Amino acid sequence: MEKNYRCWPKGVLRNLTYPEVPVQQILRSAALQWPWRNAIIFGGMEITFQELDALSDRFANALASMGVKKGDRVAVHLPNCPQFAIAYYGLLKAGAIFVPMSPLLAEREIDFQLNDAEVETFIGLDMLFAVPQQVIPRSPVKRTIVVSLADCYPPLSAPVKMLQKQPVPEGTIDFVSLVSDYPAEPPQVEFDVKEDLAHIAYTGGTTGTPKGVMITHYNAVVNCCQFAYWFGGGDVLYEDGKFLVKREEGDRDEDHPARRAAEISLIVVPWFHAMGVIGYLSMQLLGGNTLVVFPRFEPTEYLQAINKFRATVFGGAPQLFVPLVENPLFEEIDMSDIRLVASGAAPIPHRLLETLMEKIPGVICEAYGLSECTMGCCANPPSREGFRLGSVGLPMQDTEIKIVDPEKGEDEMPVGEVGEICIKGPQVMKGYWRKPEETAEVLRDGWLYTGDIGKFDEDGYLYIVDRKKDMLIYKGYNVYPRDLEEVLNSHPAVAQSAVVGKYDERSGDIPIAFVELRPGAQATEEELLEYANGKLAAYKKIRLVRIVEALPASGAGKILRRELRELAQSFEL
Repeated sequence: MEKNYRCWPKGVLRNLTYPEVPVQQILRSAALQWPWRNAIIFGGMEITFQELDALSDRFANALASMGVKKGDRVAVHLPNCPQFAIAYYGLLKAGAIFVPMSPLLAEREIDFQLNDAEVETFIGLDMLFAVPQQVIPRSPVKRTIVVSLADCYPPLSAPVKMLQKQPVPEGTIDFVSLVSDYPAEPPQVEFDVKEDLAHIAYTGGTTGTPKGVMITHYNAVVNCCQFAYWFGGGDVLYEDGKFLVKREEGDRDEDHPARRAAEISLIVVPWFHAMGVIGYLSMQLLGGNTLVVFPRFEPTEYLQAINKFRATVFGGAPQLFVPLVENPLFEEIDMSDIRLVASGAAPIPHRLLETLMEKIPGVICEAYGLSECTMGCCANPPSREGFRLGSVGLPMQDTEIKIVDPEKGEDEMPVGEVGEICIKGPQVMKGYWRKPEETAEVLRDGWLYTGDIGKFDEDGYLYIVDRKKDMLIYKGYNVYPRDLEEVLNSHPAVAQSAVVGKYDERSGDIPIAFVELRPGAQATEEELLEYANGKLAAYKKIRLVRIVEALPASGAGKILRRELRELAQSFEL
């Protein structure tokens, strides 16, 4: 379908000029333009752009001195904290590839990713080191760097669990000592930004085997620019190592309150997630925004921070907003400074959206993307007039989206009819790490076949109808049923299983498992639940197991998940 520009946002160019620079140049640009402005506020610590840039230089030199070379993989297994940002930009400056790992991953998941990516350097948190400690000895990891959140707080001011550094095994390297031992001069590394990888981010799949999504430096810089200039308008101006971003102090006009720079952003979206590291780290720094960072989400603390810091931007998955609007402080907090609330990862329930719109004077912008397109490809126009309820918006600058027949994968569907969403643009991934066959399945003639089902309306707005991949989204985290099913199927009494989601406004998709036992085998639902959850990350845990005589199946033997989904909605949890 030819791109529809009828509702294209005012001031936003259809095509942008993207500088061919590595990701870390975004931080260097901010340090050159706003050296003394705070980049990160975390607990008792404030770090300016100049300090963040210098600390990441030191970390890059430390890695290089330990033998980390261009193209080596470095795993970062941390919650949001200043050390995460220092490590991220530092490892990129050293020429290494960022392998993000959720601290919530189970042992077998960490094991797989470390070995599949052949990670040789691991950066982890002392408080969360018990699980990685079991895995690292059987992985390619040669060096382990340990972070402590206690280093971010003045004495006696940190939360109790963070007051003391936690004991870690001998042979690990202390992050603070490491950074302080090296000069603030970046290593000299040459980059081919359209070929060299910045990230390998693991995503699940219908096969049950996680795939490493390869994101180049160019992919990441492009997607940062697309979103930054979607909100602020104009073209990307890059001179003398700087993204020349005009600092706007007032609203652009009443209908377009969002700005490209000078924002105060509250950050809880995890940086180990694609939406986090692109949308809530690099894109923010590109405009000189100050990031008020939280290692975990606590609604009362978050609401108080809106007033304390006079925050102008916040966002995340819809499940972030439910406890906010239900908190007694929500009605009391002054939100008059909020110009932009961004939402992604799952649709916003209409009732929740209406509550937010009544309270917040700024724009609520719902967007759509996936790891395979770096972060995002589609967003609602950043204006009150341009927002369309239930839609994820318009394809962004330099991005094409088409809806094709989900069975044949070729014929484009007419406006209003549903089909598979396909994306083409400079933010689309290079492919899956060492999986050429899987790459060829989803990348065809430059188009990314997402597996998501959607439709366009007559104005070119995209609507997500279903997820062909059966993926669940629980509290903003992607949960792949096949991953959970493989754990259940490993129980000796289980013949086969199917996991579906029961929708909950607060949490998203709650995993419910249906299990068919082997002939003659015996097991209780409680036993199977305990068995599976003992092997799964906390956010993947199954809430309910139901043993059935036989799973519903088509004539071809395919499990009829739609029937199971309908049944799951009737269960009380």
